[in-house]
Amino acid sequence: MATEQSDDVLLRRFGYTRQFVRTLKRFESFAVAFSFISITTGIFTTFAFVLATSGPRGIWTWPIVIVGQTLVAMVYAALAARIPLSGYSYQWASRLANPAVGWWLGWLSFAFLCIVTVSVDYGFVQVAWQPLIGQDYTPTSAALWTLLVLALQAGLIVWSTPIVTRLNNTAVATEIIGIVGLSLVFLVAALFASHGHWGNLGSSGVVGDAGWFAWLGPFMLATLLGAYTIVGFESASNLSEETQEPRSVVPRAMVRSVVYSGVIGMAFLIMLSVVIDDVGAASASAAPVAFIVNDVLGGFVEKLFLLFICFSIFCCGMVIMVTNSRLTWAMARDRRLPGHQILSRVPRATGGPAWATVLVAGISAVIVLALRSNSNALVNLFTSATLMPAILYTATVLLYVLTAHRVRTDTRFYHLGRWEWPVIAGALVWLAYELIILIGPAQFRPAQGYALGAVGLGVVVFVLMWVLEPGAMRAEPGAHGEDALEVGEQPATGDAPA
Repeated sequence: MATEQSDDVLLRRFGYTRQFVRTLKRFESFAVAFSFISITTGIFTTFAFVLATSGPRGIWTWPIVIVGQTLVAMVYAALAARIPLSGYSYQWASRLANPAVGWWLGWLSFAFLCIVTVSVDYGFVQVAWQPLIGQDYTPTSAALWTLLVLALQAGLIVWSTPIVTRLNNTAVATEIIGIVGLSLVFLVAALFASHGHWGNLGSSGVVGDAGWFAWLGPFMLATLLGAYTIVGFESASNLSEETQEPRSVVPRAMVRSVVYSGVIGMAFLIMLSVVIDDVGAASASAAPVAFIVNDVLGGFVEKLFLLFICFSIFCCGMVIMVTNSRLTWAMARDRRLPGHQILSRVPRATGGPAWATVLVAGISAVIVLALRSNSNALVNLFTSATLMPAILYTATVLLYVLTAHRVRTDTRFYHLGRWEWPVIAGALVWLAYELIILIGPAQFRPAQGYALGAVGLGVVVFVLMWVLEPGAMRAEPGAHGEDALEVGEQPATGDAPA
């Protein structure tokens, strides 16, 4: 195929040969980003936090997040169209700034993905799986189930990329059917069965009205519902080397995943809030969404719905692990991680990078074991998994600002055009607001400690690699600087790898 050969020529220009089969098309690329975002996972995991800190009216912060994250996704899309490589921010910063900056963005991405894998899988167990099987939550039981889930996801990723892709495509369908279908059922229940109260949409619930709009108060904290959920759209760019026509497909997949998730998620949040009969009882539940479904539709429908939700959240965690395995592999390919000799191996083109997958699953398992007796593990994990991408997004947008004057607009692919600076300004305003929320409150100190711990470990690894691989840590294998922004085709120098 001519386009595939063109993509491989560009890949060689960056210093690499193809090691994966390009199996991802437009829908598959969108599915990766949509599944990583997973409105089901985000809402199921954080709705309890919103009810406890701001009440049902906190859902109205959701559109603010959608607009902000869409602007960030647009900047990411412009970069993905020019440097279509696995490793996303790591590759962009390495080639547009310098390898040291790229390494740190790569490391922070790696740490974030390890933490968010645990937060999603732990959430899968606590708010979906244990309610489905009727098991009471305890920190120990949740930790054991999470370890089992991590092992199963890793095995699937190593075994077959096509199978993982098919499972993920199915998960997108089940998520959309489940969320849209449940929203419609809730609407019918509210209109014809008099379930819930439309006044819930303005209710502050157990929090009360006093100080609701105060600085770092309930209104600002409610933003974390969307901030935790609408992340990971960039995962599509981390599979650029497995995507057909990535410069055209990946940017649009990222932006569309945010917009579609935002619209569907807002509709679900409205109806979920409306049908609550007892806000106090829902707020007291460890799994309020399952509680509300059971209250409105009964135990049988709750179990049926939870089956859909379990599958969607499981695939969300699996896609996150896929993303991390590709990032780890990309850094190891450039000899920038300890053990790169084995981490960079891809046993076969239709499977995942085996040892990179084992590493990220193993580190996630260590995090689970470290938090096995922590009853606040889920809240701390999702807060840390919101703080770290906010830092990464800010750094990447600033990278674009510093290199934008060198970016050559190519109308064949995604570009910001005359909206470039308004988009950048809006993205930076949103990210500054988000960071204030995540850094200011004292209740988030444990989550900030996780992030600082990741940075501290990164210092050790960075120094180690600077000593062991000084050449690799200082130079790129292919095009960099202004040359990295050139996307014109060049003559092939050999046969494309199989």
